[in-house]
Amino acid sequence: MKKNIIVIAGPTGVGKTKLSVSLAKIINGEIINADSMQFYKDLNIGTAKIKEEEKEGIPHHLFDIIDVEKMYTIYDYQKDCRKKILEIEKANKTPILVGGSGLYIRSALYDYKLEEENEKVDLSNYTNEELLNKCKEIDERCNIHVNNRKRLERFINCNMNNQEIKKDSKPLYNFIIIGLTTERENLYNIINKRVDKMIEEGLVDEVMKLYNKNIRSKAIMTGIGYKELYQYFDNKITLDEAIELIKKNSRHLAKRQYTFFNNQFDMKWFNTDYNNFNNTVEEVFNYLKDKKVV
Repeated sequence: MKKNIIVIAGPTGVGKTKLSVSLAKIINGEIINADSMQFYKDLNIGTAKIKEEEKEGIPHHLFDIIDVEKMYTIYDYQKDCRKKILEIEKANKTPILVGGSGLYIRSALYDYKLEEENEKVDLSNYTNEELLNKCKEIDERCNIHVNNRKRLERFINCNMNNQEIKKDSKPLYNFIIIGLTTERENLYNIINKRVDKMIEEGLVDEVMKLYNKNIRSKAIMTGIGYKELYQYFDNKITLDEAIELIKKNSRHLAKRQYTFFNNQFDMKWFNTDYNNFNNTVEEVFNYLKDKKVV
């Protein structure tokens, strides 16, 4: 029996993970990751990956599925996510997609024809700026320099093979997408404190282990929290500068996430109640009931 798919999206730090677990317990759901960094093993603190005890017995899918040295493309996610949706529906449960990577969410839920191709696409007609914009559409964390044309072209070919993800593509599923948000100043405050907590929890040690293995994969060199500390280990910046850069890049990511979700989805936004999160859970659940989704 097919269930309505629920998508919980929004910027980093607004409580998506906590809401997903709370809803899954109420509506007999299973959670599918939609964060482009949480697919990778060994990237835990810096990606704010859910801890085992926080799952509260709810099945979680597409977390820790690929070695950090390897690349996990949008094509891979589209295929794997659709397979998980089918498995969860066959078990008569509700699939809940959770994350901030909007392009991955769209690729799974809409009729995009992505293919695994070895042939490189001719990108010679694009300017460097256009290539960089295309890279950021693929992965908002991409930080390749605009003058590094070779890397820009390789990034596009590895990820998309020039397949366009268009807003007017048709959905393949019945789904409803809700977003958690808060005032911009409060969000930036939360992001800054979250980075400080990551440092306290051992982010530097987590990244150092990868650095000492000489791992410089796409996930590491584009991942916020990892690329900045690599600069520190390379003696290019101080630790304090790296931490401030992580905060700055996290805030910029949040801005890009808002822009993408508002432009690409018909979002229903809810303000997170940080003083009593149960109020947020109740508000979202009542909305889903009114929409006859649950």
